[in-house]
Amino acid sequence: MLTPLAYGLAIFLIVFVLFIGARFLLTPESAADGFGVPAKPDGDAAYLTVKGLRDFTSGVIGLALIIFANADAVGWYMLAVALIPLGDTLIVLRHGGTKATAFGIHFATAAVVLISAALLFIA
Repeated sequence: MLTPLAYGLAIFLIVFVLFIGARFLLTPESAADGFGVPAKPDGDAAYLTVKGLRDFTSGVIGLALIIFANADAVGWYMLAVALIPLGDTLIVLRHGGTKATAFGIHFATAAVVLISAALLFIA
């Protein structure tokens, strides 16, 4: 009974990270604003592209695991990938972003990813 919920949440999170990656690749400045640390107008383009590629690739790996692996493998992936929004929380706090963005977006995302991992482990 938990399996559809576990996979549904994992798929939602993975598609969401694909969207975020694509947004950083296509509209990096507005994506950076949404991240919580606005881009400097004179030189952050490469770093924004790296973030977009990192997020998009993370999503592709997650989809591949959902398609070709079992729930435990996807659960371990989600557990490991939770480090990204936890790190993003610290990045926003260290670089002048608001606590509301750091905790309300990034830390909350990490919590949901960890819940997804737990659901996958018990599915």
